Amino acid sequence: MSADTRLEELGVSGLGEVDEPAFSGLAERHRRELHVHCYRMLGSFEDAEDTVQETFLRAWRRRETFAGRSTFRAWLYRIATNACLDLLAKRRPEPATGGEVLWLQPYPDRLLDELPADDADEPETVAVARETIELAYLVAVQHLAPRPRAVLILRDVLGWPAKDVAELLGDSVNSVNSALQRARAGMREHLPAERQDWTGGEEDAGTRELVRRYTDAGVAKDIDRLAALLRDDVRCSMPPTPGLYVGRDTVVNDWVESGFAGMGHLRTVLTSVNRQPAVAFYLWRKPEGAY
Repeated sequence: MSADTRLEELGVSGLGEVDEPAFSGLAERHRRELHVHCYRMLGSFEDAEDTVQETFLRAWRRRETFAGRSTFRAWLYRIATNACLDLLAKRRPEPATGGEVLWLQPYPDRLLDELPADDADEPETVAVARETIELAYLVAVQHLAPRPRAVLILRDVLGWPAKDVAELLGDSVNSVNSALQRARAGMREHLPAERQDWTGGEEDAGTRELVRRYTDAGVAKDIDRLAALLRDDVRCSMPPTPGLYVGRDTVVNDWVESGFAGMGHLRTVLTSVNRQPAVAFYLWRKPEGAY
């Protein structure tokens, strides 16, 4: 059901006549997909949450400016994108460097599943089912400067026409197309050459067994068993703690030096984030009597 249909049902001709509860009802239908959009832009689950709230606040204050030339959904995306760019200008004027993105946070699959099923053909929902929500893709995106990042996401993920992106950013179509080419080149630079090296793909019995073995070895704090499960070119980081470790020997040595084998009792929870299998480790804290 479109926003226009809802406005007709409310007996009003424009958003300026809608009261706050009714407006919230219209906007809330798009909360999850806007959150995913902001998450791609920012890399932080928490920042995305704050930015969606800011988006709704701005939309409410500017509701009389909605002229109906675009869909209500597209109007919200415009506001959300600008809110993300404003936040990036204040907090992280420089893109990520090297292989580290210290602010990157995971996105639980159970929340991705909240994306509306009736939008199955929408670019946003289709993209979530593909690689654009996976961590390797998000790391690469965070290496782009904010405006080329916005262009890439709006054009390649959401499928917006260059004219609409140019209008949103206040640029020419030629500038948008140039930014898109630069962004795509940046993605090729920061993504592994082979797709199977950075995408989790479909989870199968073999993957589940591998995760189980890794989890069992972690709970047992068995460094040798863990090492045997790692690729030679494994990369390990623990945001927001600085440090990127590349290579099995380097990663294992860091674990040893960090005292992993001497840690207390661990509890694990098998889960999935960013459409990939994941394991959450919880350490027993005796003073609190909890993990």
